[in-house]
Amino acid sequence: MKKLTSGFLMLLVSGCFQILIAQESANPVLMTIAGTPVTKSEFEKVYRKNNNKEGAYDMKDVREYLELYINYKLKVKEAEEEKLDTSQTFINELKGYRKQLAQPYMTDKEVSDGLIKEAYDRLQKDVRASHILINVAQDALPKDSMMAYNRALKIRELILKGADFETMARDSSNDPSAKENGGDLGYFTGMQMVYPFESAAYTTKIGQISMPVRTKFGYHIIKVIDMRDAQGEVKVAHIMVKSPANSPDSIAKQAQMKIDEIYTKLKSGEKFEDLATKFSDDKGSAKNGGALPPFGTGRMVPEFEKVAFALKNDGDYSQPIKTSYGWHIIKRLEKKPIPSFEDKKSELKNQVAKDSRAEVSKNSMIARIKSEYKFKEVPKNKDLFVNALDTSILNGEWSPEMVKGMNKPLFTLGTLTFTQEDFAKYINNHQAKKQNTTSKQVGYNLYTQFVDETCLNYEESQLENKYPEFKALMQEYRDGILLFDLTDKKVWSKAVKDSTGLVGFYEKIKTTTCGRRDVMLLFTPMQMPTSQPKHVN
Repeated sequence: MKKLTSGFLMLLVSGCFQILIAQESANPVLMTIAGTPVTKSEFEKVYRKNNNKEGAYDMKDVREYLELYINYKLKVKEAEEEKLDTSQTFINELKGYRKQLAQPYMTDKEVSDGLIKEAYDRLQKDVRASHILINVAQDALPKDSMMAYNRALKIRELILKGADFETMARDSSNDPSAKENGGDLGYFTGMQMVYPFESAAYTTKIGQISMPVRTKFGYHIIKVIDMRDAQGEVKVAHIMVKSPANSPDSIAKQAQMKIDEIYTKLKSGEKFEDLATKFSDDKGSAKNGGALPPFGTGRMVPEFEKVAFALKNDGDYSQPIKTSYGWHIIKRLEKKPIPSFEDKKSELKNQVAKDSRAEVSKNSMIARIKSEYKFKEVPKNKDLFVNALDTSILNGEWSPEMVKGMNKPLFTLGTLTFTQEDFAKYINNHQAKKQNTTSKQVGYNLYTQFVDETCLNYEESQLENKYPEFKALMQEYRDGILLFDLTDKKVWSKAVKDSTGLVGFYEKIKTTTCGRRDVMLLFTPMQMPTSQPKHVN
């Protein structure tokens, strides 16, 4: 089943594997395994990947690896002959791995890296801001969005003319908390607000009022009150005596007397941890001596946060302070500055991928795909289709039968044309009940989603053609899964049923050259010369 070219055999015999490395201009077929040619670059790449030795190649290592490689390929061929690559389980598993492997290729790296660095830079500052919110749904009709925008704009104009921001927030904001706080959000830092709001807060000068800013909640008018250097993160312990803001005077006095008694015990030398365990009403932290998880700006009520960060040294504790939850005595355990960019980068990368700013990277990617594959739309056919939608789509009951016969092109992307019929199928699979909108608006929203998903799917389908390293990695995963499935079928599943027979088979063939090879392949699947999606210990 294997055939080696004479040139390759000579290279092995003479111990001159380095000649392969020097011949960069050529890519000869070095061997044929089960009818499949293996080129110099293919074998060299997989050898390098699995033998991380520097300097000259050891001929013994090359021979041993060649044996592994040939056996590996023969086993993959056997799996193909048994049609393991046609099973639905295999197809679904490989599809799942492909989705994971494709992810790094499906983002605009330059934009994503810029967003990560921007997020880190913003973490260096804390912003205090107030806002006035005018609610409007994210998928509202254009006329409703415009009404909300104009209302926000009018409020802004009144403030610029002298109206008090706090009073306007209490009277006009749709944020329920504005009735209590006058719109004041306190201090916050990067990654704590939705991205458009954060960007407006960090780019508006202190004392100024932003233009209306659209988020998924509606339009915001933002007033920046202050900006300071970031406080970092602090870890504290506390002793709490509950005393809610609406408590009767008698209960409030009892709570204050209790915290004062605890404070006296603390000053007399009793251990903070022991007092927290015995007296704190925060039972979750009391069992840990009052210790709380580390927190940064904006994570605690302002009164608690202010005192916690004001403690100068580890071990210092505060006088009793009052918050909306009750009375607290706070002890500083540890304070940390903002980590370096390199230390924070991985965490920020994950946060950015899940944050609303990920839309920025996605939209940039879609724009690039449209440009690269010459996206061309037929607007009149889109409008014709959307106008044909009826109100059944608002109830999630629309059927493609209602536009049967409509199959004009909507847009082209690369070599493909997508039609009204394709869009009808998409709507049928993605429709849902909608309120406070029209069938036309729903149609246009779904069309945008259809175009975006089509662009991303098309790009993903081209990855093997565009990126040789992705194609090679997919081949490795494919072969690895097949080898795993073959070993499972031939060995592990049989062993469960016939362990005695398996031992007998091993004893019978272990002394033969071919037998040693088969036993090695069957019993040590971890030695496969590629990255494996599955492992068996």
